[in-house]
Amino acid sequence: MSGVPALAAKGATVVLDGTTLLAPTTFAVPPGEFWCLTGSNGSGKTTLLRAFLGSRRLTDGAVLVRGEAIDMARPRHRRLVASLVEPVPVARDMTLHEQVSMVAASWYGNSTATGERAGEVIGRLGLAGLGERFPSQLSSGQLQLFSLALTLVRPADVVLLDEPERHLDSDRVDLVTELLMERAEQGTSFLVATHESVVVEACDGVMELG
Repeated sequence: MSGVPALAAKGATVVLDGTTLLAPTTFAVPPGEFWCLTGSNGSGKTTLLRAFLGSRRLTDGAVLVRGEAIDMARPRHRRLVASLVEPVPVARDMTLHEQVSMVAASWYGNSTATGERAGEVIGRLGLAGLGERFPSQLSSGQLQLFSLALTLVRPADVVLLDEPERHLDSDRVDLVTELLMERAEQGTSFLVATHESVVVEACDGVMELG
């Protein structure tokens, strides 16, 4: 298994009603590496991420996660891949800490360690002082960090992110980038669609679309 890429696209192509949403694309992300997708708006970055999630059907080619076609109906694949590509559902009447803890507990079980895991992710993303707030009390940047906390608190071998820097100031972009780099060093593979140069400079590899 060590020679199998964490993510691979082999001529992945999406054409819809005569319009090319994703030109033929081929690349591979080794396990434990942090890769970026770059390119202009409309070049297919989000389309490709959705293809890796199985929510966008390819016209031609293939995308593989750990050598397999992804099927999020399979529990093993749901545990394998975490993503922030579409908006994360949030509960209006639960605090940040309660919601992050609930997501952690749904994967790891309800224990003291689960609560600590949630607190660690919240703290690393600079939200420790906001843990008792509700989503409606957050700014757009804080909501983005909250969405990242909900994504990163759960187990995953592969994480797909669409513009994680959205709504963040430069200090918060640095904070998120450092956390992603640390997770990659610990073995998680990342594919991140981004326009942010700081994120791109931190990547192990870059795939430019368009």
